[in-house]
Amino acid sequence: MKTILLPICFLFFNTALFAQTEKTDGRLKKMIAALASGFNGEVGIYVKSMKTGKIATYHADSIFPTASMIKVPITCGIFNKIDKGELDYNSQLIYKDSLLYEGEDILGSFKNGEKIGLPKVLMLMVTTSDNTASLWCQSLAGSGAAINQLMEDYGLKYTRVNSRTPGRQENQRKYGWGQTTPREMATLLTLIREGKMVNEAVSERIYRNLIRIYYDKEALSQIPPYVQVASKSGAVNASRSEVVLVNAPHGDYVFCVITKNQADTSWKHDNEGYVLIRKLSKMLWHYFEPKSDWQPAKGMEKYQ
Repeated sequence: MKTILLPICFLFFNTALFAQTEKTDGRLKKMIAALASGFNGEVGIYVKSMKTGKIATYHADSIFPTASMIKVPITCGIFNKIDKGELDYNSQLIYKDSLLYEGEDILGSFKNGEKIGLPKVLMLMVTTSDNTASLWCQSLAGSGAAINQLMEDYGLKYTRVNSRTPGRQENQRKYGWGQTTPREMATLLTLIREGKMVNEAVSERIYRNLIRIYYDKEALSQIPPYVQVASKSGAVNASRSEVVLVNAPHGDYVFCVITKNQADTSWKHDNEGYVLIRKLSKMLWHYFEPKSDWQPAKGMEKYQ
């Protein structure tokens, strides 16, 4: 316990101080507002240049559903248990049919009694957004309550697991599996990038997992494939979301975009939420890398 109290207190102090000194990129803020205007639903956006520290926001402190973005806090919860010695990173787990979450999950196709290493379960949770793996990890992390306490410890007041978490049934009915704000989800990714989530080694391991994403059709499709990006997306019928940290040539930048109460609840490529995410990602890439002439290859839409 004594190894974490001081860093967290220090983090609280710095977070409060930084919030008072953040500067807004006025030009980018207007561009974001113009992009979000007319959207048939609610939108929240947070963008930060990690080089200059300037931000641009649009309803960035409103609470939205996380959908599968909740798997980032769950990942942090697992590694917090590992760091405490309560879990072994290299342990072998035994899959049980009772863990199954109906869907197209890879883990859900396992036979009862099959073995799988914890690192692979963690990979499936993030890389392929496997829901069976994610619910298993939520349990292994000590429950949603333990994950929520970790988020609280790091100054994230609104980022919470709701599903299968006592006392959060009303929140689950409103937001689903989890909830967050665009600012907080981007902040969480920033903490990981800067080596401040649990410790530097844990943060690096989490970051490596976040750069191996199978679902790359939205925000990632508008960033050159040779540029490293850490990200996690989420989607439910009336909400689309993505948090992205780009290791851009001229300086890292992070952004999070989330929608809710969308009129368009389709699952097509041209869903209004998906279109918004792609447009925002494209705009930000060319804003922070103005000399880049990269565009997605012609015909790429066939492979998305």
